Amino acid sequence: MKKKTLLSAMSLLLLAANAFAQTETNKRPNIVFLMTDDQRWDMLGCYGRTDVITPHIDKLAEQGVTFDKAYYAVAICMPSRTTMFTGRYFSDHRVGFTYPYNRTLPAAEFADSYPAKMKEAGYRTGFVGKFGIRLEAMEPTTKKHFDFFVQGGKIWPREDGELVKIVKRRPPEERTLIKGDAMIRFLETQPVDQPFCLSISFDAVKNDRDSQMYTPHVELFKDKKMWVPENYVEGKNEALPKVLDYWRGTGLHQALSSTPELQQNVTRRFAVQGYTVDQQVGRLMAKLEEMGVLENTIVIYTSDNGRFQGSHGLFGKSILYEEAIKAPFIVFDGRVPQEQRGRRENTLVSSVDFAPTMLSMAGLEVPESMRGKNLKGVLNGTEDKSQWRSAVLIESLFLQEIHTATEKEHPDIPGLNEKIIAGNRSYRSRGVTTDRYKYFKYFEHDPAIEELYDLENDPHEMNNLISNPEYAEVLSKLRKQTEELHAEATTH
Repeated sequence: MKKKTLLSAMSLLLLAANAFAQTETNKRPNIVFLMTDDQRWDMLGCYGRTDVITPHIDKLAEQGVTFDKAYYAVAICMPSRTTMFTGRYFSDHRVGFTYPYNRTLPAAEFADSYPAKMKEAGYRTGFVGKFGIRLEAMEPTTKKHFDFFVQGGKIWPREDGELVKIVKRRPPEERTLIKGDAMIRFLETQPVDQPFCLSISFDAVKNDRDSQMYTPHVELFKDKKMWVPENYVEGKNEALPKVLDYWRGTGLHQALSSTPELQQNVTRRFAVQGYTVDQQVGRLMAKLEEMGVLENTIVIYTSDNGRFQGSHGLFGKSILYEEAIKAPFIVFDGRVPQEQRGRRENTLVSSVDFAPTMLSMAGLEVPESMRGKNLKGVLNGTEDKSQWRSAVLIESLFLQEIHTATEKEHPDIPGLNEKIIAGNRSYRSRGVTTDRYKYFKYFEHDPAIEELYDLENDPHEMNNLISNPEYAEVLSKLRKQTEELHAEATTH
């Protein structure tokens, strides 16, 4: 009889423990991570633009925390996305387009990514859109870590007929709407007793061909006068370091943004796509509210890198000027009381911080492999800013010449890399951004080319201070910080 009573008591304790664990799981916040492609930080109303139309993203900013000093650790898609998944710097994960930074991310390392860790902890995980990283055993690895997945023809769960219909035989101009529809489908199929982590990666605003512009939204910007940045350069910019003539961005500028007409046209196109994305953000927030889960959901908005659009006489991204390396970064937390919502934040943050922050906000342990800082204290106002970082590491390691040669199956890529460096054609660079200054060095050029800007007085980076003796002490400090941060990023 005593044995039966003891077993019954133990059973009740186990049931109570399981119920408590289930309650704790239910309390964990839902997380939605929104990422656009090639969207400049200043192409949003909440960052001061009046010629774009982004009401839903602006409302997200009004109700959340808007970061004014957020930077990408690297400003080109594949390595930037890998950094956001893993919380690691490019020099560390080395997953990029060109040798020797063209590694495939091992499945074992993706197991330390934010979605993998959330899945492991009981979250329902979803991914919609452009995955964009070179991953070992891509399909089995993503199937292991994502319950719901939509990327081109890769779709699961396949038995969800409605999901299959969403992506089947739709015109390219609806590519952003497809992502939005898949996003809504994920939420419609979400169990009520499980937290979720949904990552949505839009193809927009990149690849702005007519066939990829949603026609009804094109009319909103037809003939509209768009803002021209102070550092826009018509034609070729002779003030740029000559080594950048080997980068594709100078030639693309000539073709796409080198006249006022071209600059206006391409800016309108990015604005059209930004508006289409904004509409999906509106759909997301409305659906979360309809489901009754908005008050326990964190929504994060960013991009994978910026874009020059004629600034500095350049097009594309990657090079370490503000237009490419500065990030839009907005965090809405539905758990925050209404009276405490809506503020600007000047704390210096990096895209390497995003993954550890999401895990921390979910109440999960951050893997040792992640090098970023946890922004939770910054977001809730408890962080001791005197102990915060004074600089963020920024890197650019892509070389067009190697990329082209790789596509043409060049027989000796390592040998070509050596020739490029010996011939002073390499524009690989690294540096730091601080609260006030930007410094970077084309470190494989001999002699090294360096740039230094006072962002407080020269936000458009039009006056290189590298030879100004008044900034010798600042320069020395930033050189040292670059070396130290790079060493920290690559030390295991």
